[in-house]
Amino acid sequence: MVTATPALNCRGKLLSLAQPCVMGILNITPDSFSDGGNFLSVAAALQRARAMAGEGAAIIDVGGESTRPGATPVSVQEELDRVLPVIKAIRAELPIIISIDTSKPEVMRAAVEAGAAFINDVYALRAEGALQAAVEINRRYSVPVCLMHMQGMPRTMQQQPHYDNVAGEVRNFLAERVQQCVAAGIPRERLLIDPGFGFGKSLAHNLTLLKHLDMFAGMNLPLLVGLSRKSMIGALLGNEVSERLYGGIALATMAVLKGAVLVRTHDVRATVDAVRIATALRQTEIFPPP
Repeated sequence: MVTATPALNCRGKLLSLAQPCVMGILNITPDSFSDGGNFLSVAAALQRARAMAGEGAAIIDVGGESTRPGATPVSVQEELDRVLPVIKAIRAELPIIISIDTSKPEVMRAAVEAGAAFINDVYALRAEGALQAAVEINRRYSVPVCLMHMQGMPRTMQQQPHYDNVAGEVRNFLAERVQQCVAAGIPRERLLIDPGFGFGKSLAHNLTLLKHLDMFAGMNLPLLVGLSRKSMIGALLGNEVSERLYGGIALATMAVLKGAVLVRTHDVRATVDAVRIATALRQTEIFPPP
């Protein structure tokens, strides 16, 4: 695999990236585009976490604020009230690595104290105080941070997104954010990158990013992708969110062949199988690593 980081130290638990692995999505929200309202209670969320761990997820990504197109922001307190009981419950029962999907520095700090060992930020630590919070967290713990690209804000990001060169612009943005994070004090070996499929991108932009995904793998940082159930699948196939499993599996397979080492998904079992097949193909001369 093309990465300078064969394993991520997540507060003492090693997440091996020698082979691509799967991140299971656990949204504690009433309005997420795919599973909003399904896991609002701690009991329901914990049951889902158990299921994903059993299906082969290497990490569970807990989020308390929807970032779907048109989503309305929630307060810090509301986000904390949603995610902290779930993180504590998962940590008490399962040995799996827990990620916190947030852009708020207050939520980052509290979630890590509660047991999260990975930060997944769609704003790439650009929110006020977020970079400093991540730096301070990493002074105490080894907590990897994924930096994602997004053009605009969730409420407006899909209103006529524009790029002159989407792959180049997204790559340059991520390279700049990595540089700023390292300069601020986060070790490079604790950083991952995500081109942000569906976040301020049209269908054409998303397809171009997928075509050139090996460009991001070539940045020599672990590459995370999130393509599960997204609108690009619906645009290509004309189906509803509940019918996008097969399209998502096809995209996940392509992403791994192009260099992704962490695949974020709602559909863990099927994606684990697809990732294993794609990994085997990458180890052949037919599909050599990018």
